[in-house]
Amino acid sequence: MDELRELYQEIILDHNKNPKNFREIAGATHNSEGYNPLCGDRVHLFLKVEDGRIADVGFTGSGCAISKASASVMTTEIKGKTVEESKELFKKFQNVITGGDADVSKLGKLAVFAGVREFPVRVKCAALAWHTLLAALEKKNEAVSTE
Repeated sequence: MDELRELYQEIILDHNKNPKNFREIAGATHNSEGYNPLCGDRVHLFLKVEDGRIADVGFTGSGCAISKASASVMTTEIKGKTVEESKELFKKFQNVITGGDADVSKLGKLAVFAGVREFPVRVKCAALAWHTLLAALEKKNEAVSTE
């Protein structure tokens, strides 16, 4: 468990300092905004969906290291996946961070976020980008809030 905790910290810090896909997407077909009023995290997600597949993804925003790292890792994991695969990954990720399923073996880099469940107040930070993704894929017009 100590190795997972160290990996968790390393990935969180790396993706916070050097977020992947931190940019707006010109011509995005889907987008959504998310806000965590508890700690002030904000994320704006941009998707380019072509033929049911996420061809490109980017995000902007500000927030804590966990929120930013979760958005960064999420974008790397969903790029190239179908909309349905991304929705399924959302369910698996949500289940892992809330402590519902201890099997993290099929989550790749996302497995490190299982450590968030040890800090319940941080679960919403990790989940914000994912709920924003779901809203974008479903083309909901209202901003997502973790409250």
